[in-house]
Amino acid sequence: MAEQDTWKRMVLSSMPRPYWLQGEGPEVDVVISSRVRYMRNLRGHRFVSECQTDEIMPVMEKILAAVTAARLNLDLKKSLTLAERDYLMACRVLSPDFAWTEPGRVLLTDAQHRTALMVNEEDHIRYQVLTPGWSVYEADDIARAAIVKLGDVLDFAFSPKFGYLASSPYNCGLGRRVSSMFHLVGLAHTKRLPQVIKALITEKVAVRGIFGEASRAVGAFVQVSMLSGTREEYVGACDYLLQEERSARESVSKDELVDLSMTARQLALRSNTLSVVDSLRIFAWARWAGSAGVEVFGLKPRDVDEALTSLQMQGSADERSASLKRATTVRALLGL
Repeated sequence: MAEQDTWKRMVLSSMPRPYWLQGEGPEVDVVISSRVRYMRNLRGHRFVSECQTDEIMPVMEKILAAVTAARLNLDLKKSLTLAERDYLMACRVLSPDFAWTEPGRVLLTDAQHRTALMVNEEDHIRYQVLTPGWSVYEADDIARAAIVKLGDVLDFAFSPKFGYLASSPYNCGLGRRVSSMFHLVGLAHTKRLPQVIKALITEKVAVRGIFGEASRAVGAFVQVSMLSGTREEYVGACDYLLQEERSARESVSKDELVDLSMTARQLALRSNTLSVVDSLRIFAWARWAGSAGVEVFGLKPRDVDEALTSLQMQGSADERSASLKRATTVRALLGL
């Protein structure tokens, strides 16, 4: 196991930071990253879940040819190691549900890992762009331009009644999902997070935890996604969230933040085992302290964000072993 961990660290240290981690980005103390993802299926072909190998392979070949014709400058990722796959998944470049080893499934990315194209994931095309901070317009402009180029080459499945057809009925229509990763630690600490989220959630906006659909907002890390409506409506909802978070943080004195951060630091130092929940809470205080200039951990928000991508990969069938490893990992990532 030790040799396996050493090999994984060597592989990961050689991989470049994804684009969303490379730059500070607008409002990065509150918004970690922004993502826009387009889903498309090819006319005349069944959805991925219904495709046999003899049908899914031609779909893949058509899409790869279209990428070349559209000059999207994406590289095919062949023979990914498990360590590389885990890293790309932790950085949210690769979906955890992507059956990447099965026939007809391939991943393409650009050199910066800003853009990723999953072929034959849940839909024939899952094209996404991840950008740093509160930068939805940047992500959407890049993604939209690419999907238009692909549409000039490929015949997408479209219905005048339902819009672009997707394997999930909820994704039909624009075939686009816009989301941003928020850190709402101020609202969580002041006990206002539930009521703000309740006010935010409508048929057009959804709020989930850092791990997606079924996860809670542990450590106040949440994904805010647009389900329908216009981009401007989504931006308006997120601007409201930004203002509420800033107001909550301003209500907490620097002395109180120092005390709370010191408590989190002591938990990391004294604990031989750590659950994922406790680890995320420690990182939450380290991130807030760093953004507020409180030198308890000596970290910037982006340092914590990079640490989060490593934490998500810590796992084991033996939870006791995983908790021991997680505690050691958290201390190392925080420089303790």
